[in-house]
Amino acid sequence: MITRRSFVKAGGTLLAGGALRPRLSFGADEGGNPPSPRPTPAQLAWQDCEIGLLYSFDLAIAAGIFSGNNTHRERIDPAKYNPVKLDTDQWLEAARAAGAKYAVFTATHFNGFLQWQSDLYPYGVKQAAWRNGKGDVVADFVASCRKAGIKPGIYYSTHRNAYQTVWGHYADWGRGRNTEKQKAYNRIAQGQLEELCSRYGELVQIWFDAGVKLPHEGGPDVLGIFEKHQPNSVFYHSSRRSDHRWVGNEVGRVRYPCWATMPKGEGGDVGHNCKAWKRCLGSGDPGGTVWSPGMADAPLRNHNWFWKPGQDKSVHSLAGLMGMYYGSVGHNCNLLLGEVITSQGLVPEHDIARLAEFGKEVRRRFGKSVAETTGAGNSIELKLPQPQSINHMIAMEDIARGERIRKYTLEGLVTGGVWKPLCTGECIGHKRIQVFDPTEVAAVRLRVSKAMATPQLRRLAVFDVAKGF
Repeated sequence: MITRRSFVKAGGTLLAGGALRPRLSFGADEGGNPPSPRPTPAQLAWQDCEIGLLYSFDLAIAAGIFSGNNTHRERIDPAKYNPVKLDTDQWLEAARAAGAKYAVFTATHFNGFLQWQSDLYPYGVKQAAWRNGKGDVVADFVASCRKAGIKPGIYYSTHRNAYQTVWGHYADWGRGRNTEKQKAYNRIAQGQLEELCSRYGELVQIWFDAGVKLPHEGGPDVLGIFEKHQPNSVFYHSSRRSDHRWVGNEVGRVRYPCWATMPKGEGGDVGHNCKAWKRCLGSGDPGGTVWSPGMADAPLRNHNWFWKPGQDKSVHSLAGLMGMYYGSVGHNCNLLLGEVITSQGLVPEHDIARLAEFGKEVRRRFGKSVAETTGAGNSIELKLPQPQSINHMIAMEDIARGERIRKYTLEGLVTGGVWKPLCTGECIGHKRIQVFDPTEVAAVRLRVSKAMATPQLRRLAVFDVAKGF
């Protein structure tokens, strides 16, 4: 049984096949260096989001049937889907409170129940008691996202579908690869993706949990459908295209350094099952030729992706969430928090309150800098309005030109006109947040001692962050 948690352990090198290759963006670097990988506009937009929420809800939860990660294999009567208070506007309150810039909804999870209007098989909201079979949660969710100014994304599982007896990507509970039953399911999956990609406007991403198998692996032909209807979206993920990557854990943080580039595997393979990727899911590869930044995910309720009564106390503390923020966004990654929906169709108020505390604390710490600048070159200086104590740095490369910096030191101009080292590091990428001892300085400078090409800084900012919450 493969989940995001164990996925890194599963499988070996995948065989090359007749599927589309991931789109790669390269740019020429100075000094005779080979071209470096760079993000597509869709990847850059996704990285700029920094924080997202994943809303997990399915027929089993609506019916009051609870199991770890929604792993029921039985078919549940669709009439039991009747979340009488379902309100996607209320869901997005949680995202706004957290300062999230994108949100993802489980259009269909492991149960196979379709939470949009579809005739591809009779197991979805069309057969539900809810709204007399006329409801469309995906449409409601996307509309609420747009109203809230948050980019919508869709989670779609071809890894498991209990209604279609698909488990571990293949029909007949994993035994049906290359059978007629699998071919029939592949056609259904293609039809469902066509509906999801074509009906709801531009999406920030399509998320295939545990990936999607492609035709050369016995799976559906999905890449062409995605690229036709969602050219400005992020694809997550397959052996031929993985626009971002899971970092190998579900704790919301990653080791440092963590690069946005990854190696290309045997036959051009990419993704979590690729041997070349397994060794560096959490760190990236500074010499990699594929742009695939890290996504650090974690359920807000430790460790529950789906709602169950009596688990309010499992919500991560504010200190825990801030640790995730520093260890994900501050380590050149994207932070995705899993949010539950109750059987009645609402986000628990307890969760919204905690996410509001989190968003408020991020704004308190980083809403206003002491001073900031942009610049290019191996030494970028920033003068403060007046000598002041600082203890945090945010640095951001202009990653549209690639990750160039390999080693740096932040120095502060202290009393006596001496430049004192404040902190050092390797990777900056999209964003590096660094903490150092409080030091009174009149200016700071970022000295880059190793770079692949001329450093291009989108932002250099310093802060005086008071202790406590």
